[in-house]
Amino acid sequence: MMIIMHPGAPKEQIDAVIAEIEKQNLSSHPIFGVEQTIIGAVGDGHYVPKEIFEALPGVMEVQRISKPYKLASRQFHEHDSIFQLDGFHIGGTEIPIIAGPCSVESREQILEIAHAVKEAGANALRGGVFKPRTSPYSFQGLGEEGLEYMAEAREQTGLPIVTEVMAVSQIKMMEKYVDVFQLGARNMQNFNLLRALGETRIPVLFKRGMSATVEEMLMASEYILSGGNTRVILCERGIRTFETSTRNTTDINAIPVLKELTHLPVIIDPSHSTGDSKYVSNIAKAGVAAGADGVIVEVHQDPAHAVSDGKQSLTPEAFAKMVKQVKAVAEAVDRRLVSQHVTA
Repeated sequence: MMIIMHPGAPKEQIDAVIAEIEKQNLSSHPIFGVEQTIIGAVGDGHYVPKEIFEALPGVMEVQRISKPYKLASRQFHEHDSIFQLDGFHIGGTEIPIIAGPCSVESREQILEIAHAVKEAGANALRGGVFKPRTSPYSFQGLGEEGLEYMAEAREQTGLPIVTEVMAVSQIKMMEKYVDVFQLGARNMQNFNLLRALGETRIPVLFKRGMSATVEEMLMASEYILSGGNTRVILCERGIRTFETSTRNTTDINAIPVLKELTHLPVIIDPSHSTGDSKYVSNIAKAGVAAGADGVIVEVHQDPAHAVSDGKQSLTPEAFAKMVKQVKAVAEAVDRRLVSQHVTA
């Protein structure tokens, strides 16, 4: 349920409400506004009477949240969530672009790509160091060595780094390096990993599962939010359908649907949703036109010889062209790309 405090309610009254929430074996999730505080009481609270909270000093109104995903719903948090990431914002009028290779293959490779995508207008660097591959014999990633290379790329370019975490056991080591954890589609319902990421305070880029509904995606994100980590970015990356002409089917519908249902920022991954570099730019533009709050795309200096996902990777030249096209679409829908990131 959602407990709305009177404007200007003092800290003592807010603390008393939080104490009562915990007494009822619920978890409290306060949102402190400039004039008013809203406190979410989350858990198996169906049978906790609203009157218990309505009688407390400072409480103006108590509402039950009808959606099964409580903290992710717009009913709980009406306005878009906007948070800062190393010099720019995610979730506002600006549209950041995250770019880099599917896999970090070597120090030279990731440094070259980092400088190239920075020059073309990227705001963050993506790169996989632990790779969930269909075949156990495929390249599995460089692990911590790859993170060290990415950290060096960040130092040289100023771009924050985004990389995928696959297991709870990897989190502690990765926290030393990453600016954003990426949760891959195959792990969307890995509930132990979701809970562990909820206990961190590092942003999580959360990808939709290949066969997941929008509601299942939001329910899974609730695990992270309920742990106290409110910086969650939802990512539409294509779903599995009967269609075989592309790797996945891009669910463009999901972007405006998610923007209606949740306050969390929503970005699009045109690389995985199409699986073919020929279509990446068009789907990136379509996503932004549909309301996406950002784009994450794969870029490789030699896609034909990439160790993974070369077919869907743009060259640096094609990426630079895509950025210009996305910029034009963003401006047409009253948005804008993030200004060029300045190295500290």
